[in-house]
Amino acid sequence: MSESPDTRSLVSASSQLNLMDIDAIDDKEFDIPQVDTPPTLESILNETEDEEEPFILEDTYLLNTENMDAHSCETSSLASSDSGDRTHLKRRRRPVENTGTVHGSVLRHSTLKGISAQIVSAADKVDAGLPTAITVSSVIAVGTSHGLALVFDPSQALRLCLGSTAVGAQYGAVSALSINHDCSRLLCGFAKGQITMWDLANGKLLRTITEAHPPGTAILHVKFTDDPTLAVCNDSGGSVFELSFRRVMGVRTCDSRCLFSGSKGEVCCVEPLHSSSELKDHPITQYSLLAMASLTKILVIGLKPSLKVWMTFPYGKGDPASVPQLAWQFVVVQKAVNPMLAFCRGDTVHFLLVKKEESGAIHVIKQRQLHLSCDIISLTWINSRTLVLMDSGEKLHVVDRASQEELESLDMAEVQLVYNSSHFKSLATGGNVSQALALVGEKACYQSVCSYGGQVVYLGTKSVHIMTLRNWRERVDYLLKQERFVEALSLAWSFHEGTAKAVVGLFGDPAKRKGVVADKMVEILFQYADRSLKKCPEQGKIQVMEQHFQDMVPVMVDYCLLLQRTDLLFNQIYGRLVENSVARGVFLESLEPYILSERLGCLTPPVMRDLLSHFQDNGMMESVENCLVHMDITSLDIQQVVQMCWENQLYDAMIYVFNSGMNDYISPMERLFQVIGPPLREGKSLTDEQVIMGNKLLVYISCSLAGRAYPLGDIPEDLVPQVKNQPFRNGLTRAENECSVSTDCFILANAGKRRELALA
Repeated sequence: MSESPDTRSLVSASSQLNLMDIDAIDDKEFDIPQVDTPPTLESILNETEDEEEPFILEDTYLLNTENMDAHSCETSSLASSDSGDRTHLKRRRRPVENTGTVHGSVLRHSTLKGISAQIVSAADKVDAGLPTAITVSSVIAVGTSHGLALVFDPSQALRLCLGSTAVGAQYGAVSALSINHDCSRLLCGFAKGQITMWDLANGKLLRTITEAHPPGTAILHVKFTDDPTLAVCNDSGGSVFELSFRRVMGVRTCDSRCLFSGSKGEVCCVEPLHSSSELKDHPITQYSLLAMASLTKILVIGLKPSLKVWMTFPYGKGDPASVPQLAWQFVVVQKAVNPMLAFCRGDTVHFLLVKKEESGAIHVIKQRQLHLSCDIISLTWINSRTLVLMDSGEKLHVVDRASQEELESLDMAEVQLVYNSSHFKSLATGGNVSQALALVGEKACYQSVCSYGGQVVYLGTKSVHIMTLRNWRERVDYLLKQERFVEALSLAWSFHEGTAKAVVGLFGDPAKRKGVVADKMVEILFQYADRSLKKCPEQGKIQVMEQHFQDMVPVMVDYCLLLQRTDLLFNQIYGRLVENSVARGVFLESLEPYILSERLGCLTPPVMRDLLSHFQDNGMMESVENCLVHMDITSLDIQQVVQMCWENQLYDAMIYVFNSGMNDYISPMERLFQVIGPPLREGKSLTDEQVIMGNKLLVYISCSLAGRAYPLGDIPEDLVPQVKNQPFRNGLTRAENECSVSTDCFILANAGKRRELALA
């Protein structure tokens, strides 16, 4: 609410279809059964209320047959350590807590303050009355309860005031508005049934239509089609009429044709299919499709080349007070662009894909339903993947169609939404409407919600509000302003991976997208590192400081590795954290899980030295060994590391360093023999440590003879023959030199153990 509106964005936003932004609909959805002869309007009107509909879509769709876009933006979890990590590490932490999918703030809510102020001023100063209806194109038109239509330009300046309070007293409140495709004409419907047409260039009244429908009924909807000479209107009697505009010998006329009579179930919502200029040649536009929602069924008819019913769909049983809703949107299916109709009454949204067959027939394909836990009073597409719904509690829901995931919800109570109840009850003409229509009208707000150019506009009693999808940077920055860094990184990563929903402003090309988002994530990581140091508790127990950094440092490590930016991790990030000794220690310890899961195999020499020094100083020698056997150690001082391993009985690590660092598979054997050989020759009992050495030696020899690396992994293929032969030759040489029966006895005595360990 506090954000200033981007009015230029509102009135200049292109309503053209952006094919790069359209979500493809999956193929595994079911077709409507075809009939030889579709029902006519006459047959529909003659049906009784309890008759079965002859053209019913069967809901045979199974939930598990659609490929849902269920990817979340969670960062990868720490893989369990392999066989080389045999002991649980008490100090190890998960790098990033699993917090679920993060969407951030998807919608930007702004108030059009200029228009809002002038609506209030007009009501006070010129008796314009309260706002009753709104429509948006490249201008914004607001109807009032005293019969005026206020037209505002892109800068929110009042450009035209159409009508007068005198005419308003005769016609009643403006009950419906519509602007044509090129924004040259405005249609105004009134509570007492009249319709006027205005020239938006000069404010001239072009037509006053008084006989288009039966008298004594209010205009609930009046809407232009894509044909500038054709419009439709829906009155409070539940009937729908086609309005055909002509100009003969300089005289403007309007011919009316009844499309649907309200005597067999009132229609309370109509929605023509509109196409952008890019899709004006789409084969389906020639039919001028119109969707109508009655109190019992949905109908899709074609106005051209001749009137024809293409589909009917009964609601089934539901709450009679629920408000029927309709909304069209072009989508891409199998690289083809076709319109999709979303409709609902109550808590379930149905989706129908409409396309033209080669035969010329209209084919309707049912898509997966969207089930909600609320009563919907407004349904709008904000783009081809995202719906904006309002429930009867005036709460807004942003929903991703493919995954059926709710991305955000907002309370709209403060908007004080305008309802159209009085027009549905036709109070201005004596209230001669059915109880069913009056009941629906209690929650009807059709004329208070409209969409244009990827934005949704809401009319309040004293204000106008606009909802716009935030672009991806705004969504990330919104979280950063609240210092929700972990969520910001998680959201950014979902943009990077292409799993985010309702995305605006990113390249379609994956490489470009990842590059742009990665730069933003690096910026966030720097901010997060600086914040971790600034927010560190200055006083208190060391455990408090450790906990502070343990909550933050692993996040930095995780995302640097996800971005494959070890240069950033070991230079800039570590360079910042090393200033704090506690942060330095937590950073070094947080590397261990990634090393063990082999997400991190190479450290820079300074970081490697610091890691070994830190673990050694803190008595974490088991961690040293676990890390060494998973790492590239070619950059280390081999002799120094071997000496450290020997002094601390890290025999697995010592063997690994000899093997991987120097391709030396004999020296480890000789070193171990030098320790266990003398006591065996002297017939002495082996110490526990010597038994461990002997067992490791046997397993090492077994692995070498099998051509496998020790303690884990595989030997490079070009070295396998050499490694297999070396232990055998070395054993023969040692036997010839020492002729030691004791050694043979040791080997034989431990043969069973050796086999057990080797198999393990």
